[in-house]
Amino acid sequence: MAGPVTTSTHAATSPGTGPVAYRSALTLLASLFFMWGFITVINGTLLPHLRSVFQLSYFQAALIESVWFIAYFFASIPSAKLIERIGYQKSMVTGLLIMAAGALGMTLAASLPSYGVTLFMLFVIASGITLLQVAANPYVAVIGAPETASSRLNLVQAMNSAGTMLAPLFGAYLILGRSKGGTAKAGTVLTQAERLADAHSVILPYVLVAVVLCVLAIVIARFPLPAMGTATARMARTERAKYSLWKHRNLVFGMGAIFIYLIAEIGVGNLFVSFVSRPEIGNMTTEAAGRYLTLLWGGMMVGRFVGSAIMQRVAAENVLAVFSIGALVVVLITIFTTGPVAMWALILVGLFHSIMFPTIFTLGIRGLGPLTEEGSGLLIMAIAGGALVAVQGWLADAYGLQWSFLLTAACELYVLFYALWGCKDPNNRA
Repeated sequence: MAGPVTTSTHAATSPGTGPVAYRSALTLLASLFFMWGFITVINGTLLPHLRSVFQLSYFQAALIESVWFIAYFFASIPSAKLIERIGYQKSMVTGLLIMAAGALGMTLAASLPSYGVTLFMLFVIASGITLLQVAANPYVAVIGAPETASSRLNLVQAMNSAGTMLAPLFGAYLILGRSKGGTAKAGTVLTQAERLADAHSVILPYVLVAVVLCVLAIVIARFPLPAMGTATARMARTERAKYSLWKHRNLVFGMGAIFIYLIAEIGVGNLFVSFVSRPEIGNMTTEAAGRYLTLLWGGMMVGRFVGSAIMQRVAAENVLAVFSIGALVVVLITIFTTGPVAMWALILVGLFHSIMFPTIFTLGIRGLGPLTEEGSGLLIMAIAGGALVAVQGWLADAYGLQWSFLLTAACELYVLFYALWGCKDPNNRA
């Protein structure tokens, strides 16, 4: 994956690389993380809405989430190649514009309305987010001091969690609250005219999202982002041939860690409401259980702020090990207890999951140098592991919902293995 010979891959033409420039850049980039967290959860709000509008089966509804993760698999390597060609800053702008195009496309899908067009536009939005992930995550990790890379990425990822917290309120008010299907009692059969009106309720929120994305793209295009320097510069084809991604243990096992971690994170989020509402656990309605879900995502935001501060003084792999042990303990409590203890244990999983993705990512690209873009693309591709959350659904059907969290416990064990051994690559001298 060699490009033309260059001496440096710059994020901007500005020479400013001091602490003030870094802080300004991180503040701006935090808005990117907020927006893709916001849009990801907004699309989750669409699931019950689209089932009502298109009268979907559970399989057809599941395709909506699968398409989202499939986009990470297909768009990651092309995103890395694009970054090699045009640089980090232009790639971030391009990712935002792709997302805006997908958001506007959702208004077309709502106007028709069309289930097929909806799936395609969600794929477009997810592809734009993939490009942002491949560009923004390594950029945040590389600028500034290497020893605090995980701290920086956890800090901006906290804004991603803030987006996931606020999005359900936005979606509930502007999508579900303005639709007949969203306000009717369970089991209500909508007329054709009501379904058409519900489909049109999606138009306004996605127009607003598209406008915000375009404004953000203009701001980032004009902002003097600090240059990344020569540490991750691309090289000539003959020089590139001397290097291999697969010789870096931290990257190879890091891909597995992200893939497996996503199974745990998405599984907990998807099954939370069903678990908490059970008579032997929370004994509450699904609506009430949904309010507790906000605490799960809120815990992820708090954990990232706390983790960012801790990593200023403690090695990232040590913090990851402690958090993975904490996650394992609360998952086991969830499995082997009942009542409020099991419910609050599952809520605490969000706190311990908080630092995992950004920390695994920074450890995975540590020491890659000119292979950073390609390594980032592979790590983002591993997010496709979220599509395998269906495995936990199968376990829940076959052995019971509570026992299905044994899969989550196994995922925590792999993250612990990565923190203790997998991320320590003797080939790296970073």
